[in-house]
Amino acid sequence: MRKKDETLGEGLLSAARRIAAEKGLEAVNIRALAREAGVATGTVYNYYASKEDILLALTEEYWQGVLEEMAKAQTGEGFVFQVEAIYELLKGRIQRDGGQLMASLGGASHQGRQRMAAMQEKLGAILLSSLAADPKIERDLWGEGLEPEGFTDFVLLHLLALLRSPEKDPQPFWIILRRILYHG
Repeated sequence: MRKKDETLGEGLLSAARRIAAEKGLEAVNIRALAREAGVATGTVYNYYASKEDILLALTEEYWQGVLEEMAKAQTGEGFVFQVEAIYELLKGRIQRDGGQLMASLGGASHQGRQRMAAMQEKLGAILLSSLAADPKIERDLWGEGLEPEGFTDFVLLHLLALLRSPEKDPQPFWIILRRILYHG
């Protein structure tokens, strides 16, 4: 098997980004990508087996950037503040471009679901880091079946549910988190 050229792979992804920006996601396909990148169609197939693979790579790149932005934006303002900020950032991104990218995938393949699960794990790690850094949370809160990792999983599950239902008011969730973590 021939080794893939990393520079060409990045160039193909850049070309896919340009096509999506100029003509829309529906215009992204193997032939259009080959034309835009100035390579043979067979070369594109060495990197992407299908249009779904290209869209999945664009989606993964997009959300990786969002996760990096979130990790850098941790402020030390407290866990609940961070969760609210993450929610607002993700909600805005989903409404802008991310939702369209995810919708373009249609029925995500097994590989696509695995990649999105990996992104959710990274988001969980960001939340866990923020939880651990919150000095207002009394450490005696943890134990007797309530541990930081499980609590973070609970928060992530509900955060994702809120993002899937943008018409829902997140305020009750923020209040519950404050009452659990800050006893009031």
